[in-house]
Amino acid sequence: MANSDFSGQTALVTGGTSGIGREVALQLAAGGAHVVVTGRNTERGAATVDAIRHSGGAADFIAVDLADADAVAHLAAEAVRVGGGHVDVLVNNAGVFPFGPTAEVDTETFDAVMAVNVRAPFTLVAALAPGMAERGHGAIVNLSTMVASFGMSGMSLYGSSKAALQLLTKAWAAEFGPSGVRVNAVSPGPTRTEGTDVMGDSLDALAATTPAGRVSTVTEVAAGIVFLASAAASNVHGVILPVDGGRLAV
Repeated sequence: MANSDFSGQTALVTGGTSGIGREVALQLAAGGAHVVVTGRNTERGAATVDAIRHSGGAADFIAVDLADADAVAHLAAEAVRVGGGHVDVLVNNAGVFPFGPTAEVDTETFDAVMAVNVRAPFTLVAALAPGMAERGHGAIVNLSTMVASFGMSGMSLYGSSKAALQLLTKAWAAEFGPSGVRVNAVSPGPTRTEGTDVMGDSLDALAATTPAGRVSTVTEVAAGIVFLASAAASNVHGVILPVDGGRLAV
């Protein structure tokens, strides 16, 4: 099997209707995967599925609010059903990223961020990784952030939620790796997406602090995620791969 060949595999991509997630879904589908795309916006979900099918790929959309624990559990079961009885690749891409002073974070915001960024991936891995382990193969890729690895003002809540996901990545690699399931993460730097457009010039200013000196594209970040999900990374376990223009190198 070619390293980029996902033929016969089902891939679940959370937050796959826009930004990095949508590009991951497109790349996995181009490699032959049956992609199950999730998100809250049914219009964008339908558009993503249509784009994949128009290119000759296979895809389905499941609407879900990842802040709802019961909905996430249902998503796992539905993805297995829609995916022909198996999910071989799980990409925990969806996330929320409110920025601001610690003293201004209320309980509702704290709980919402932890629910989407930590509990949802935890629930999906708990539901899907055992099936991968039984089959003796599988790949899970989590989406982190460079601010999970260093302190930055205004990033305490977001950064800590992703730092938790990075530790989970390593713990899951240790837990499921012996059964043939690889768990890794990608840590992007400033990336131009629909969600980060609201940052305006500050996104470019943040990117200017990196050796590359520029904002990443969704294609560049998605390529790292797809690599970790592919046979090209067949002996890569528990890695946090920076795609950040070199920010973590300095």
